[in-house]
Amino acid sequence: MRPTGRKPVHISGNRPVGLVALGALGLLMAFGVGCGGSGEGRLTVLGASSLTEALKRYGDSFDGAAVRSSFAGSDQLAAQIRQGAPADVFASADTSYPARLHAEELVEKPVVFARNRLVVVEPADGRASSLEDLARPGTRIVIGDRSVPVGAYTREVLGRAPAAERRAILANVASEEPEVSSVLAKVTSGAADAGFVYATDAEPVAGEVRTVPVPRALQPEVAYAAAVVAGSDEPAAARRYVMGLVRGEGADDLRRAGFLPPP
Repeated sequence: MRPTGRKPVHISGNRPVGLVALGALGLLMAFGVGCGGSGEGRLTVLGASSLTEALKRYGDSFDGAAVRSSFAGSDQLAAQIRQGAPADVFASADTSYPARLHAEELVEKPVVFARNRLVVVEPADGRASSLEDLARPGTRIVIGDRSVPVGAYTREVLGRAPAAERRAILANVASEEPEVSSVLAKVTSGAADAGFVYATDAEPVAGEVRTVPVPRALQPEVAYAAAVVAGSDEPAAARRYVMGLVRGEGADDLRRAGFLPPP
């Protein structure tokens, strides 16, 4: 986790949205590993941290291969694929990282398999009722680093807010985190007064946090894309896994976790 010292925050333009996908990875990440399924093959799935619970359930029931899942920020996973880490499937919290990897011929053509929404969370006894309340002086706000999808989506939201409100909110940013789970952890632990996360991350801790909606006019297009990693040892099983995220058991697990269907 990065230090919580304040640092400059910049707003960038809208990120390109394109179909993307990433491959699986053999390195196990600190945020959890799940194995499941049956059969002789083995799939290594690299997933964005916001997909942890849904992909663990899907991996446990996937038929035809044992699934090993690793979770971290999408930027970290993309970097590991570029470094040649063995993997079969990559599931990203955006479309940009898979698109870039596809352009580099490191993954097969990505597909969008789910959508999400951005919300603000605060401790259960928090008093914010709107985005404007985050501009109050002294409010400690946590956002994702610009390199991870949740951070990029947050900057899209703030980039669409009124200029004075945007400046005041950014002045209250206390830290930028490497993944959405870190943002949520800071809020639930009381280390921050508010943070921007995905709606699906807020639901499991509804008793610990209050959710402040992001106005529809400010909402970014939060789309998840997945792809088979080039050179996968189990390409047929990996393609079945990806298609199952679009329609099949994986899609069912995503809906149960609160993810929205692809367009």
